[in-house]
Amino acid sequence: KNLLSTLPRERWFGSSYLYKYNGFWLGPKGMPGLIACQNHFQARDTDFLLITTPKSGTTWLKALMFTLANRKIYPINQNHPLLKQNPHSLVPFMEFFCSPEKMNPDFSCPLGRLYSTHYPLALLPESVLNSGCKIVYLCRNIKDTFVSYWHFSKKLGAEASLEEFFDMFCEGVSLSGPVWDHVLGYWRESLEKPEKVLFLKFEALQEKPSFHLKLLAEFMGCPISPEEETCGFVDEVLGLCSFDNLSNLEVNKSGTQPTARNEMFFRKGKVGDWKNYLIGEMGERIDHITAQKFFGSGLSL
Repeated sequence: KNLLSTLPRERWFGSSYLYKYNGFWLGPKGMPGLIACQNHFQARDTDFLLITTPKSGTTWLKALMFTLANRKIYPINQNHPLLKQNPHSLVPFMEFFCSPEKMNPDFSCPLGRLYSTHYPLALLPESVLNSGCKIVYLCRNIKDTFVSYWHFSKKLGAEASLEEFFDMFCEGVSLSGPVWDHVLGYWRESLEKPEKVLFLKFEALQEKPSFHLKLLAEFMGCPISPEEETCGFVDEVLGLCSFDNLSNLEVNKSGTQPTARNEMFFRKGKVGDWKNYLIGEMGERIDHITAQKFFGSGLSL
């Protein structure tokens, strides 16, 4: 509370605020866990950390990574945990579980611990950066990211108009934003340390899911074998983790997470959906900011 009182803040929706901490905008609920993680969390060389910009396909990637990592103990056709639990329960956000009372949560799977966060590179615990912990990063076209972010915020009770949210977003005021700085941090880290950071784009994952599933398995150290390919394992994983399958499960219709109802995490991510919402020069404004921010980086979204 003392820290929050010293930070710049902007109203997010209702009586809620985002606070600017070390250059990024964060919600108050995750701050205690962030501070605890920064001060005490000890990453292991066998850890896997899934990181995304908010509303970039987090739920889907969690399902894919959990299924790959645990396939020896949870065969897909035998009462799989994803049929009864939301992906956010199986791969939790570390800041909500790394509290002063529980400094080192154990999200174990046969390969190692598997957990996630939306935090930018600059705010990760030093042990994550200095250990062999591997990072899988997923981002998305900035305009589609904004539209999905706006829809999710409306479900949480935001009363601001699309235009008001848009202006804040373009000024960098969004959860874990500015989104451009978030993406660039991990992009540059992936170029410097490709063995540590796998940088993925939502659009590419959606266009070639089989290819990227195999790439993900290889990076995680659990490559898909020729026998698994012959037996149709890839298609089974993609079917189990698909939007149509997960969104229609009872647990994802009626269950809840610490931050929201499970059903709120399922909105079909159509590439280019921003065209149905961003009017006039709104799309051009985001493109202009993106071009300025990403200039010289070799990255395009």
